[in-house]
Amino acid sequence: ADGRVAELSGQPYGTAYLDALILDPTLVLHSPPTIAAVLAAESLAGRGIEMLRGIQHAHYEDGRHVVRPEARDDIAERLGFDRETFAAARASAPVDAHIRATRQLMAAVGATGFPTFVLEVAERRFGVPHQRFASSPAAFAAWLRDTLDAHAAKPVKT
Repeated sequence: ADGRVAELSGQPYGTAYLDALILDPTLVLHSPPTIAAVLAAESLAGRGIEMLRGIQHAHYEDGRHVVRPEARDDIAERLGFDRETFAAARASAPVDAHIRATRQLMAAVGATGFPTFVLEVAERRFGVPHQRFASSPAAFAAWLRDTLDAHAAKPVKT
């Protein structure tokens, strides 16, 4: 599956990931710790996307156990955060509330899996069928233009 994702998306996979991490019986895949890190980076400096990018790089390229606090704190430090400040923000991040809100949004747009993308147009939200466009950015751009055009003209129901 990783090979197919790499082929379609260009996502690089490092040898530390392919030859070690995915074969490691101690590997734990659990979203709340990484969600906490993204929320912490966002709350401290509006840099949640940079943290997400750092987590993905650390996992898929460097083969790091990103659920471990020291891995996430290392990423934060590379992004310029003070380790102690970041660790405190990570520990107090509202992860459960974020997950509840995410599930509500997913239900509202009919999303059933991850990743899910949501497009908001004129105060309405729509699930984005991104799987159809994994290998065709031009088709995705056309779909996005058509969707924006179609929904921007409709009045918002109150």
